[in-house]
Amino acid sequence: MKRLVATFAVTAASLLAQWGGELRFCLRSDPKTFNPLLVDDEASETVRYLTGGVLIRVNRLTQKLEPELATSWKISRQGRAIAFQLRRGLSFSDGTPFTAEDVAYTMHALMDPALHSPTGDSFRSAPGDVETTVQAPDRITIVFPAPVAGLDRLFDQVAILSSRSPKKEAATLGPFVVTHYTPGTDLVLERNPRYWKTDAGGRRLPYLDRIHLDIQQNREIELLRFTRGEVHLINTIDAELFSRLVKQDPAMAQDAGPSLESEMMWFNQNPSAPLPDYEKAWFRSQNFRRALSSAINRADICRIVYYGHAQPAAGPISPANRFWFNAALKPHAFDPKDALARLQRDGFRFENGALRDRDGHLVEFSLITNSGNQAREHMAAMIQQDLAAIGIKLNIVTLDFRSLIERITQTFRYEACLLGFTNYDLDPSSQMNVWLSSAENHQWYPNQKIPATPWEAEIDRLMHAQAAAVDTTKRKSDFDKVQEIVSDQAPFLYLVTKDSLSAVSPKLRNVQPAMIRPETYWNAEYLALAPAQLARSAR
Repeated sequence: MKRLVATFAVTAASLLAQWGGELRFCLRSDPKTFNPLLVDDEASETVRYLTGGVLIRVNRLTQKLEPELATSWKISRQGRAIAFQLRRGLSFSDGTPFTAEDVAYTMHALMDPALHSPTGDSFRSAPGDVETTVQAPDRITIVFPAPVAGLDRLFDQVAILSSRSPKKEAATLGPFVVTHYTPGTDLVLERNPRYWKTDAGGRRLPYLDRIHLDIQQNREIELLRFTRGEVHLINTIDAELFSRLVKQDPAMAQDAGPSLESEMMWFNQNPSAPLPDYEKAWFRSQNFRRALSSAINRADICRIVYYGHAQPAAGPISPANRFWFNAALKPHAFDPKDALARLQRDGFRFENGALRDRDGHLVEFSLITNSGNQAREHMAAMIQQDLAAIGIKLNIVTLDFRSLIERITQTFRYEACLLGFTNYDLDPSSQMNVWLSSAENHQWYPNQKIPATPWEAEIDRLMHAQAAAVDTTKRKSDFDKVQEIVSDQAPFLYLVTKDSLSAVSPKLRNVQPAMIRPETYWNAEYLALAPAQLARSAR
């Protein structure tokens, strides 16, 4: 296993790169859209990243902001306004000039309520219109109706559209353009001949001629094709397949350390759920939730389910998120004695190998998770064994994903759920839809009219406060407190943070696996094939 920790100097490495050739890897589904403003799925996000030009880019390795189409920017009016200085003399892939009018056009389209843009939702801090003022062809100011937390970072997701090109979103400012698509089969991206970046030697990027994306849902087949040399990378790979690859060829297995992905379970605290009142009382109890958290052996899950490529999770933010992670938090320790002691405070008693509540009810409930996810099914079985040790009978129910989502968002016919969350955005304001008590993804009890508990009200206050603050130190302090409340109250039992695992062919140059999507091709304009590979492509 090769762990990459060093920062990569693109300018030095690019001098050794070869120009041309075709990179091949797989998408796990068809893209839902080619409109970059409507992206809400992984495949469409891949296309947007490889083709879309943005004003500001988050460097996936350093997690720092870097200028792209904008050479500089300034936030003002307490976070309500951002002014951009743009690069001059750039063109879209079809030759249409790029100006500030295109930025204004993109922002108006993005914030149009009729479009229902998922990307635009991130900017909606308050009702009202977004105003754009074009001061010159290379200068523009955008003003929002209220402060937007982490405003500049949000532009990493905004691909600029042409206001004049007849090709509309097919005219791009990124390194590649879509030239071929066969639904269910493949997607081809060709080099953008007018891409603005050059390498240290003055050669126009990207190095690759094209990227061929095969649409392949079966991960076993994807790994087989990778080991045969038919594809050059697997952007994310499951731990079990990764461990298999390590044994076969460790040089191709890349572990970049903790990712932004976590696995957790929670209990249904919705008062309208069709559950017995005594179960609802269990799930509303902090002692009950913390007791079960103490009863779960996270280290065993990391070792057995993830083959050591995971670590016990401390809370909602992964240590991969370097700035926002609250380093003072520690994962809940595996301590069955502490679990029983907490339960006894609520009147539970452990007798003859079974746990009963104060009224004599046996503690038994079901845990739902999505079928076909072998890691979660294995994890659920291990949790079942851990809880049996303190007298709890856990029943495991696997459901197809659509049925599972229906239960946790509509019917609430479930007791506990095991799922995973991925934070694509580093900024905590992107998690408003989870932490606000009124939010749809406040999973344990969504859409509350008023906060059900004082601690949920406090999280609401802190989340609004950090979103309204301009000073990052103040925002960090507020969100640290949110993480501390979540750890203490345990509405989610955070189990593990998975490592960022990928597979990279030795034929590919300049790859720097990172923890943030897209992990292996975030610097796609600098990726290059080895000379021998190019010679075979030419034949």
